[in-house]
Amino acid sequence: MGKKKKRKTPPWLQTPVYLAIRAAMSLPLIVGPRPSVRAAAAFGRRFAVLRANRKRLDRARDHLAVAFPEWPEEKRYEHAVLAYQHLFTLGAELAFMPRLMNEDNWPRHILVDDAGPALAPVLAGRPTIFISGHVGNWELVGYALALLGFRLHAVYRPLDLKPLDAWVRETRARRGMTLVDKFGAVRTLPTVIEPPRGGTGSPVGFVADQNAGDRGVFVPYFGRLASTYKSIGLLALQFNAVIACGVARRIDPRAPVQHGMDPDLRYHVEVHDVILPEEYRAHEDPLFYLTARYRRAIESMVRSAPEQYLWMHRIWKSRPRHERVNQPFPDQLKAKLRSLPWMTEEELDRLIDRSDRDRAELARAGAA
Repeated sequence: MGKKKKRKTPPWLQTPVYLAIRAAMSLPLIVGPRPSVRAAAAFGRRFAVLRANRKRLDRARDHLAVAFPEWPEEKRYEHAVLAYQHLFTLGAELAFMPRLMNEDNWPRHILVDDAGPALAPVLAGRPTIFISGHVGNWELVGYALALLGFRLHAVYRPLDLKPLDAWVRETRARRGMTLVDKFGAVRTLPTVIEPPRGGTGSPVGFVADQNAGDRGVFVPYFGRLASTYKSIGLLALQFNAVIACGVARRIDPRAPVQHGMDPDLRYHVEVHDVILPEEYRAHEDPLFYLTARYRRAIESMVRSAPEQYLWMHRIWKSRPRHERVNQPFPDQLKAKLRSLPWMTEEELDRLIDRSDRDRAELARAGAA
C-alpha cells in the first residue's frame, strides 16, 4: 500500500483558517510574555501525557534511551515530557519574537559570547554555512544573525497554509532573513552563497538534524548511525565554505540574571564548532568527515540542553543498507568511522553493536 496523502486545506478555507491562527497568536501579546510562556509550558506538559499522544511520547522515551542509556527510566520519561513543554513554550515565544527581538532591545533577550570564530568568515567575505538542530530556539539563531547585520538565507519547508506561509516569510524578511524553499534550494543556494556576477555572497542556514532518508550519509549520532543530508556537505565542497554550528539555548528563568537582561525570556547563543575547508579537504573522504563532524556538533548542542530537544522526531527512522538487507557491518564504513579523529575503538565497538541489534530487529520484523 502506498503512503497516505496528507490532506491539504482547500483554497476557500485557507484565509479563514489563517485569520483564526493569527487571532490565537495574538492572545499571548495581550496577556504578556510571562503568563503566556507559563501557560504554554503547563499546556505542553498536559498534552504530552494525553492518551492520544502516547505513541509519540513513547517514541521520545525510546530515543532518549538511545541517547542516554545511563539515565534511569524516570529521568528519560521526564525529559520526554519536557520536550513537549519546550515545544509549546517555543510556540508562545515565537509570537513575541517580531516585537521583542529588534535592533533596539535584542540585548535584553539574547546573550552572545565567543561568536568571533563563527562570524569572522562572513566578515571576511568567505562562503559560510550556519547549522543548528531542533534544539533550543533554532528560529532565534537566524534572527540573531540578522539583527547583528548578517543577511541570512535560511532553508525551510514551506507551510501548507499559503497565507500563513506568506506572513512568516514577510516577518522574517523584515528582520533581514530570507527564507528559501527547501524544494528549490539546490538551484537557489549556489547563487546566494556566491553570486554569479561577483559581489558579496550571503551566509546560508540549515536546521540539519532531520532524517534524510535511505540515500543520506549515515554518520554517528548519540552512538547510532543516523541518516544525514549530503546536500549541505556538497554545497560546502563546491564553494569551500566554512561551516559554523551553533544553538540558541533558553536560559532557565531561575538562573542569575545578567545585567540589563529580561529575567523571563533569555537565550544564550553558543557556537559549538567551526569547520574550515582546509580541515575537511585534508580528509580522505571530505563529505563523510564534514557530515559526521557537524552531526557531532549538533549532538553537543543537544547534550547542553536535552530538555530543549524535540525527541519525538523520527531521528533514526531510516537505516543504512547493510541493516535493511541483513548483512554484516561493512568494512568500508568501519574504516571511514575509524578515520574520524575523535572516534575511539570503544565508541566504534558500541556503534557496531548498536547497528547489529538494529539489523537483527529489522530482520525479525521482516520475518513476522
